[in-house]
Amino acid sequence: MPEKIGVYFDQASISPYLIAEDLAEVVSKVCASECPVIKCHPRLNSEEGRKLIQEDIDAGNVDAVCICGTSPRVDWDIFNFDNVMVERVNLREQCIKVFRNPDGTLPDPNGEVPELLKIMANEYVRMGITKLTKGNTSENQIIGSTKVVMVLGGGFTGLTAALYAAKTNHDVILVEKADTLGGKAATMYKTFPLSYPYLEAHETGIEALIAEVESNSRIKVLKSAHLDTLEGAPGDYTASVTVGSSKEELPVGALVLATGWVPQDTKYVEPMGYGSSKVVTAAEFEAMVKAGKMDASSVAFVLDTRLSEAKFAAEEDAYANRSDEQVASDDADAKVVADAAKVEGEEDAFVYEDMESYKHLPYSAELSSLVALKQANYVREMNSNGIAYIIYDHMMVPGVNERYYRAAQDDPGIMLTKGTVTSITEEGSSMVVAASNTLLGENIEIQADLVVVPTGMVPTTAHDPTINLVYRQGPAFPDLKQFDGFADSNYICFPYETRRTGVYAAGCVRQPMTMGLAREDAAGAVLKAIQCINSANHGVAVHPRSGDNTYPVFNFMRCTQCKRCTEECPFGALDDDEKGTPKPNPSRCRRCGTCMGACPERVIGFDNYNIDMIGSMIKQVQVPDDMEEGGPRFIVLACENDAYPALDMAAMRGKGWSPYVRVIPVRCLGSVNTIWIADAMSKGIDGVLLLGCKYGEDYQCHFVKGSELCNRRMENVADSLKRLGVEPERVVQSELAIDEYDKVSDLIDTFVNDMIKIGPNPFKGY
Repeated sequence: MPEKIGVYFDQASISPYLIAEDLAEVVSKVCASECPVIKCHPRLNSEEGRKLIQEDIDAGNVDAVCICGTSPRVDWDIFNFDNVMVERVNLREQCIKVFRNPDGTLPDPNGEVPELLKIMANEYVRMGITKLTKGNTSENQIIGSTKVVMVLGGGFTGLTAALYAAKTNHDVILVEKADTLGGKAATMYKTFPLSYPYLEAHETGIEALIAEVESNSRIKVLKSAHLDTLEGAPGDYTASVTVGSSKEELPVGALVLATGWVPQDTKYVEPMGYGSSKVVTAAEFEAMVKAGKMDASSVAFVLDTRLSEAKFAAEEDAYANRSDEQVASDDADAKVVADAAKVEGEEDAFVYEDMESYKHLPYSAELSSLVALKQANYVREMNSNGIAYIIYDHMMVPGVNERYYRAAQDDPGIMLTKGTVTSITEEGSSMVVAASNTLLGENIEIQADLVVVPTGMVPTTAHDPTINLVYRQGPAFPDLKQFDGFADSNYICFPYETRRTGVYAAGCVRQPMTMGLAREDAAGAVLKAIQCINSANHGVAVHPRSGDNTYPVFNFMRCTQCKRCTEECPFGALDDDEKGTPKPNPSRCRRCGTCMGACPERVIGFDNYNIDMIGSMIKQVQVPDDMEEGGPRFIVLACENDAYPALDMAAMRGKGWSPYVRVIPVRCLGSVNTIWIADAMSKGIDGVLLLGCKYGEDYQCHFVKGSELCNRRMENVADSLKRLGVEPERVVQSELAIDEYDKVSDLIDTFVNDMIKIGPNPFKGY
């Protein structure tokens, strides 16, 4: 722990509202023993300011630095000193800029410094110093990294990823389950344009890509191969691979998952006439053209799925309104089939499907549009007199693909119309597609030799574990149903990442995309994999807290083997032994602190973030005995990823809030331990606001489940408060996206007003 803390005040950040010398004098009175060096400087982020701090460090006068001025999100690179703990006290954004007098007015910059502003600033400074006294420096847990990238999947994305990794001087193992490379791209006749002028489809180039991979000395290609298990942790994985009839144990540093997609079950397009020889899916039509068997002179491409949706909606209603006898019969049939599957040794072979499974996939519209345009051009290429009809509900061609759409519009043999397909019927040797609400404003009927209907792109991870991880949490990625089976961890902030550190998704296993986007995806996933290997080799976190060399520290003497930490960790960073004792894997850990928040015995912490640290910071808030005279006090525990930046941005835009609020950043709401709330309440704090990322279907949590887990724990919080004799309503959790800074002021003030209505905390004055 640091013994000599240097406290430095940045005058440029806090003038004229606060006087640096006055703040320094308070520190010298109350923290003299911990802070032998206390200095003020006109501009700390200048070359002279940094030099001032560095000289004190080099002279051995300080072993930790507390900088009081701007937000930690500003000048973070300037105030980075090797092997020295640094804490930033945010006096500008979170104190001066948000301060409002109790009546809501702004302080006078030329007048006397308001007493409440002095109190607010001094408490923040004491919190910063306290945080340093409760922290410690860490030694890196270096893993002797295996600098090998495994690429799973030998399609276009996998081949591209393998080449990118090889070009960075990393050895690559490419695993493909088929006996040939190329994947879906090898079955395609052409791809829509990937380069200027973006007007015509062209060859996929997959043959040349395969040849380049197979001739690269850094790439080991395993065909007819299957990844049986992936055991260990980033930088030190062992991949067990079956190749033909033999098994291999291969050292791997990180893995790029590029296993692609499969077409959606064709039962979803049966209401659109599928089953007739004259109705095919887009994938089947592509194969026909590739094989030279497309001889239809008129083809209708139907992109409007509402006909099938209406059919399934009717079936869903019928299913929901089953009689008790029908329900019992269906359940009995399901059990019989399930038991039969178990007898055959395939325990998971049968999953009883209710009508939810009939819902259409909520994606692929852009790709369906582009594929229809491409295949309509096939019709024209194969037969100069051929006619292609495209009937769509939505035509989505964002970006440069608009040029491709316009080229199709200019072709006299391609007819495009928006419309609602009302029926698809077979009449004689032709199919008749009826549509209403067309661009002509009339109902139309189109006679075609062949009808092509789209099916969704289903990622391989939706039905197959694919990776087979040897993790305590199971072999597959968790909760993929929430994301329709796609292997993505945080598609907004951290693309390519999966829920398992060291495994990065690229291509259509991550989200539906064109070959052009898949090429970029391959590069991104490879860079992430290489970053992960290098970070493991240096003993630091890879993301999102890149460079953090701390890791969870356990007091196993007090561990009760309750398994909450292993169960709630979003990333599978913890295994456990047969007794349930956690077994940390530092290179899997993303340093979110969810395990710390989950532990009821409070035996988990980090050197630079722990239970005692935040609890001690809360205790630095001075609570007046009388709410009427000294005012109430409120704590906001703000997630450092979305909520804290939103608070900063609100402040920079002139938004303010109650002077009775103190903001303490936390790594994630998942790290919030109930003891912090209990301590705040027993101290007399009048309310605690937990401010974090959105969760649920539109989740934006950087650690995936932190906000959701915090919300689940609110019931435990309520029970704890009731035992203390405190109203559970005093603790509120709110969701806030990073771009919702305009809502911050009202959100906090509403919380404060609600707490004031409840009245003073009954522990006030004790």
